[in-house]
Amino acid sequence: MNAQAGRPDLEVPVLIVGGSLVGLSTSLFLGRLGVRHTLVEKHAGTSIHPRGRGNNVRTMELFRVAGAEDGIRRAAATLADNHGILQTPSLVGGEGEWLFREIDPGGGLARFSPASWCLCSQNDLEPVLLDRAVELGGDLRFSTELQSFDADPDGVTAYLKSRETGEHTVVRAQYLVAADGPRSPVREQLGIGQSGPGDLFHNISLTFRSRRLADVVGERRFIVCYLTRPDADGALLPVDNREHWVFHAPWHPERGETLEDFTEERCAEHIRRAVGDPDLDVEITGRAAWHAAQRVAEHYRAGRVLLAGDSAHEMSPTGAFGSNTGIQDAHNLAWKLAAVLGGWAGDGLLDTYDSERRPVAEATSARAAARSVEHSHPGYAPAPEAGGGGRAGGILNVALGYRYPRGAVVGTDPAAEVVPEKLALTGEPGSRAPHLWVRHRGDRVSTLDLFETSPVLLSGGPGPGPAGVHCDWHGAAVRLAEKLSVPLVSLRLGPGAELVPDDDTDWAGRLGISPAGAMLVRPDGFVAWRSPEPAADPEATLHEVLSTVLSLS
Repeated sequence: MNAQAGRPDLEVPVLIVGGSLVGLSTSLFLGRLGVRHTLVEKHAGTSIHPRGRGNNVRTMELFRVAGAEDGIRRAAATLADNHGILQTPSLVGGEGEWLFREIDPGGGLARFSPASWCLCSQNDLEPVLLDRAVELGGDLRFSTELQSFDADPDGVTAYLKSRETGEHTVVRAQYLVAADGPRSPVREQLGIGQSGPGDLFHNISLTFRSRRLADVVGERRFIVCYLTRPDADGALLPVDNREHWVFHAPWHPERGETLEDFTEERCAEHIRRAVGDPDLDVEITGRAAWHAAQRVAEHYRAGRVLLAGDSAHEMSPTGAFGSNTGIQDAHNLAWKLAAVLGGWAGDGLLDTYDSERRPVAEATSARAAARSVEHSHPGYAPAPEAGGGGRAGGILNVALGYRYPRGAVVGTDPAAEVVPEKLALTGEPGSRAPHLWVRHRGDRVSTLDLFETSPVLLSGGPGPGPAGVHCDWHGAAVRLAEKLSVPLVSLRLGPGAELVPDDDTDWAGRLGISPAGAMLVRPDGFVAWRSPEPAADPEATLHEVLSTVLSLS
């Protein structure tokens, strides 16, 4: 603390607590939006464990727009050809079945997105995010621990300690983002409870070397192989497809098992039995306990403090839903913080972070548990009537098709399901905006590439409105942006317009509007509102919509 007038050592708009995937993503997204922030992480560096490897298509869309996709794919090159999920009693012999061979069979995903899934382990992904966040001006401090904090109506005072030097630092922030993990000290201090069934199962994660295992695996390039032998079940994951591997073995602390019971000899023998090769060379290089749980915080906001990632929700690892949900939390929150701090949105916009993201976590965690049942995840044996807590459903519906029935949206059905039965990205308010290939300033880009820093109004050219009244959405948006001091960008579609779709694209039909209608897209790429037809007074209509979405009234 500065001796003069009790001033803090550092004042910053946003303090991020936690520097794993979600904290680093928050830093990256805030940096892209020009929001000054500081991140603190108690560990000395990024993750050293090959875990959390599945990055779904929506996450890769976000990293694409943030300029990190190319670096991530370079880091992920080793596993670029691994696609399917295999379930088999043993890797020796012809038994077993592929739960699926390809994530995107036939390449049909290209219709919905300019991005694709990416298998990049957390220890490879985090350094890419770190480098990009630092490039964007992020103040990232590792080996720095949050000891306590005081929150008040105007901000948060945080007390930090360097684990290297012992130096204490007092930080004053307008907002604190808690990305500090499932046992979040921030959430605990706030007294925020959790709902859900709690612990689901426990595993021991074993890293090991085996040169001969690649020969046993052969050409089967799986993401994960579930080995189902009753006395030696587990999940095998390749790290480099050659000699480095990970094995998740079931752990039953409820039966009195401890981590010390998993000796190197026991673990190596378990892997040999599971693989089906009693002479397999196995060198255990690391072991760590982890716990799968299904919990969601009762609320994501407490005044100036907001929860993100595992501090807000825990879910079964099957499908990698947890890390992806957390990264998408960060993206939803970043633009809202930028808007409120920038003065073009009211504080109520931050309340929509909870009303949008918490239902997504509840629906997704139930789907993740159901998928663990479907995949017979080692160690997970729910009661028969529980069925895992939800329907497994189509993974793309969960990853890309989720929507916000309530929040910073206008014209939604508040009772609609968060995860629909069918994937239909057709421009409904509350859903991710449709992907179209267009020409913009001479470059061929996706419409999704245009949504990041500002709300965007998409429309055609001027046309007749009701009763012949002239309707010019573009002109109305330009005038309103200046009047409200909102960085609203208006882009028209059509020949000679700012956006020129591919020749055979029915752009209006894809957006769910007529050529004289309009669609408002938020900075996170979600549709805030649309008018399928022209309006009698487009400026008044837009004014009302923006005021509602941005909590300006």
